[in-house]
Amino acid sequence: MQTGVVKLFGATPDVSKIKEAAAVVDAGGLVAFPTETVYGIACRVRTDSLRRLNELKGREAGKPYTLHISRLSEVERYVPVIGMRAQKLIERAWPGPLTIVFELDAEGICRQRDRLDAEVFEHLYKGNSVGIRCPDDPVASMLLEQTRHAVVAPSANISGHQPAVNAEEVLAQLGGRIELLLDSGPCRYKKNSTVVKTGVKGLEILRQGVYSKEELEAISAVRFLFVCTGNTCRSPMAEGMFGKYLAEKLELRVDQLDAAGYKVGSAGIIDTKGFAASAEAISACAARGVDIKAHKSRTLTEKLVRESDLIFAMCNMHWERVIALGGEAGNKCMLLAENKDIPDPVGQPQGFYESCADVIEEAVKKRINELVI
Repeated sequence: MQTGVVKLFGATPDVSKIKEAAAVVDAGGLVAFPTETVYGIACRVRTDSLRRLNELKGREAGKPYTLHISRLSEVERYVPVIGMRAQKLIERAWPGPLTIVFELDAEGICRQRDRLDAEVFEHLYKGNSVGIRCPDDPVASMLLEQTRHAVVAPSANISGHQPAVNAEEVLAQLGGRIELLLDSGPCRYKKNSTVVKTGVKGLEILRQGVYSKEELEAISAVRFLFVCTGNTCRSPMAEGMFGKYLAEKLELRVDQLDAAGYKVGSAGIIDTKGFAASAEAISACAARGVDIKAHKSRTLTEKLVRESDLIFAMCNMHWERVIALGGEAGNKCMLLAENKDIPDPVGQPQGFYESCADVIEEAVKKRINELVI
């Protein structure tokens, strides 16, 4: 077999040539193509094609390959429920040099088995998970968009050899053994994508690559913020209770939330930095197994609004202040107790604090149940 080479240089690749390459993939052929990391081998997700790919690479049968998609929205076809941290990775790192391995629960696996072609399901889902990548390269995106089949694309090399980062290296290893090579020059990073597995208890790096673990931890951290007036009563109670019930949902201790990528905080709309939570608030929380004695108040800022993923206001006045600091916050800020204000207990007897804590606890539990983790 002679490997055809199609050169695709310039800002706008030749769509007709890429359509021809996609047709080769759909017919069961193997096509090497560039990504921003290394060159890959496009292969349709069919048993016969994957058998040939395994033989080409010298790879054992049954070991899963990574699905490649052309657009972020395609992930919803393969992952029915996406957790908050995984969603942040998708939004901030895709398209790009990151492969995400999504864990699915039993219900999700059953749903995918029912909705996908049997061969596609069999080859993509291993150990209740699926690996997906959305490359940031125009040729790669166009090729994947034009194919009619689901496509996997391992690196263009024989197992045990270095991945090819330019057309010459592809031909040196695979020339005469694949149908086609799309050549658009050297890859941008010349380094593998990072492979990360997402789960409710954090991120697991399965392969080091362009992104470091520290970078992925930073961009995927989920931040919850509770806002009241002085940040000494209502919002500290909400913060403490939310941390407790979120940890229970994740089957973690409260002190493990930060390391698992979930940051829970609070702030007030007036400038009262460094004050402890009120004695009454501390007592009301203690009665519910929540310790807020170490709390220190802080002032709501534009930076806090911008960095938070979900913001819960105790009353409409607080919601308005959040929106004033960041107009885009309208999509992520809401009243904690849905459509009602939680009254300010400052200056009231302990019984009023207990009633306030009851309202906050009920609202927090409901919000926790709504979260897709």
